[in-house]
Amino acid sequence: MRFKNKVCLFTLFFLVLSLSAVFAQQVKENTLNVSQDRDLKQRLIRNYDPATVEIVSGVVEAVEVLPPARGRTGGVHLQLKTDKGVIPVHMGPQWYVNSQNVKIEKGDKVEVKGSRISIDKETFMVAAEVKKADAILKLRDEDGYPLWSRGRKK
Repeated sequence: MRFKNKVCLFTLFFLVLSLSAVFAQQVKENTLNVSQDRDLKQRLIRNYDPATVEIVSGVVEAVEVLPPARGRTGGVHLQLKTDKGVIPVHMGPQWYVNSQNVKIEKGDKVEVKGSRISIDKETFMVAAEVKKADAILKLRDEDGYPLWSRGRKK
């Protein structure tokens, strides 16, 4: 009887140890993704260059929400089909974009005013404004500073 108890306890201990190792690996992978996502967001904010602002127009092929960082909401991104190809457009945090009166959806014809930047050999547009018909969704001030930021410059 004692031998069976020891075997059961050993098996249970091994099972718990194995599951905790798998769980720890998943947590590590999720943490890396969150860190990389947060790093991308910070680089987008830092690299906005008012000197490179341009206006592009096209049709929204997709509205996407990137996975959220810990304690935050995801970021809203557009895939904008223009005459020169598809441009990824970074708008801002989901909570801010959703709180605005202008709603951007797949199939909308829009004009995006923003700064085109390159990060890790990929080109993005960081939107300052998205115009849909006569409505304008404002996302950044003229210096490129996010309107949703608490520490916003005056």
